[in-house]
Amino acid sequence: DMLNFLNCLFKFGDIPAINAAIKEGIELVTLECWLGCTPQLLARIHIKSPSIRSTLHPLLIKLGAKHPQALMYPLSVLLKSPVVERKIAAESLMNSLKAHSNALVEEALLVSSELIRVAILWLELWHEGLEDASRLYFGDGNVSGMLDVLLPLHEQLEKGPVTRREVDFYESFGRDLSEAHAYVKEYIRLTTINGGVIPTQGGFARQNENGRPLHARQNAEAEAALNEAWDRYYIVFRRINKQIPGLTTLELSQVSPALQNAHKLSLGVPGTYRVDGSYVKIERFNPIVQVITSKQRPRKIVLRGSDGKDYVFLLKGHEDLRQDERVMQLFGLVNALLARDRRTKSHDLNIQRYVITPLSHHVGLVGWVPHTETIHSHIRDYRESKKIVLNMENREMMKMAPDYDFLTVLQKVEVFETALQRATGKGMDLYEVLWMKSIDSEEWLERRTKYTRSLAVMSMVGYILGLGDRHPSNLMLDQISGRVLHIDFGDCFEVAMHREKFPEKVPFRLTRMLVNAMEVSGIEGSYRSTCERTMGVLRDNRDSLVAMLEAFVHDPLISWRLLEQGKTDENATSPVVGIAQPSEA
Repeated sequence: DMLNFLNCLFKFGDIPAINAAIKEGIELVTLECWLGCTPQLLARIHIKSPSIRSTLHPLLIKLGAKHPQALMYPLSVLLKSPVVERKIAAESLMNSLKAHSNALVEEALLVSSELIRVAILWLELWHEGLEDASRLYFGDGNVSGMLDVLLPLHEQLEKGPVTRREVDFYESFGRDLSEAHAYVKEYIRLTTINGGVIPTQGGFARQNENGRPLHARQNAEAEAALNEAWDRYYIVFRRINKQIPGLTTLELSQVSPALQNAHKLSLGVPGTYRVDGSYVKIERFNPIVQVITSKQRPRKIVLRGSDGKDYVFLLKGHEDLRQDERVMQLFGLVNALLARDRRTKSHDLNIQRYVITPLSHHVGLVGWVPHTETIHSHIRDYRESKKIVLNMENREMMKMAPDYDFLTVLQKVEVFETALQRATGKGMDLYEVLWMKSIDSEEWLERRTKYTRSLAVMSMVGYILGLGDRHPSNLMLDQISGRVLHIDFGDCFEVAMHREKFPEKVPFRLTRMLVNAMEVSGIEGSYRSTCERTMGVLRDNRDSLVAMLEAFVHDPLISWRLLEQGKTDENATSPVVGIAQPSEA
């Protein structure tokens, strides 16, 4: 209902009569009702319409006066927005909060900025930046794009190091990077001195903005300067690439002394704020931060709360979690609908949720869910214990058809199905995992039931949401209850179905391993009945769901990253270290 109310405001708020009626309605609604819509309210904080803004901003100021904790983390994200209008509007609202909660605002800004510092070290920033710049320059010949990546990194480096880790980086790489920066500046000077344009494709500029060719000597000098810069960048990248695998643990004293010294804060632990105003305060941060050895190297960080409990989070860099936060909102609505409906309330149907707190457009906190492992991990461990090769099915396919990629679709299907039949275990891995991890048959039956029902609920909700990229590493299994937990919601609204390369053609994941784990009835038992009940509830409450999904679509903060990436071809990088060498230009 509140989302429908907001949709009316944003669609028809420019009409004076409707705007006046909406303002009267807002006065009749308690402020607590708006807490669940905070992300949608803040997403439109920079709206251009004066009449809508005159309604929205006073509401946010009132909400901040009574519930300042609820706005701290979301506002800290908007303050880092690259959109100037949004940033100015956020600063205005934050200034109104400072009038009555100045200490809280300062703590929120400190914690947010320092967590971002811990999430992505200078070592990782330059590693990622040089990879991206190399792809743009050596792959696309996009010198302008390359400079857009590298120049902000140089500006940050010139501001000087703050932490011990940053000092070590500066001492190790500062000289080479300063020399590279000087050559880049020389390239820019030589290219633009006579009105030349830095190219976005094709490598080096051959003409100025008037279409006249540049002087041959001038162009050669610019090209030489850029090659000199990349000689140094490549040396730095190779040295960084050797150090990255050594990042297994971090000490706060080395990466963020400010967080280590932060004790007994007024700021709440992310995800603990309640409608009644109660929350758990941050007592301190654990001095040791574990680095998870995966591609993005997220951090496992522990906060001690004022209630004496430890709160564990996954601090993720290089990922925008704002869309995941909206998905958790949708799951909350679905859980409320399932708990209220007579067809489902007695069947314990719900989607397991967890805390998601964005800190910026590329860093955020994800609540750590205990006793869970990815289905991929379970299958890997099971096959290792049975001495079965992890990619056994793929090996069988390659034995049967080494030229698999050149076969017709029907031939590929035949090879695939035959390989599944020949493979050891016949896809019973997950079935065996559920059985072996249960103490007795009663516990096994309960786990199997919860596994089947949770899989069915998310199949239907995922279909409505257009959720893709459901590979085994994005499906987690609760080792105690047996419920299936989904993570990583970057591919919504059928983005994965419409991408150019390897589009997904299925509405949800239901492979043989998932079906075999349901036991004798397969999909025709509890799974089907749960799907039907869940879809019935979703259809009966379609107005509420559509209002929530409309908020997704019209939310200016959400970008369909994969849809944009699908329109561009992959660029070549060095197969050894992931960066093109200068000699390959």
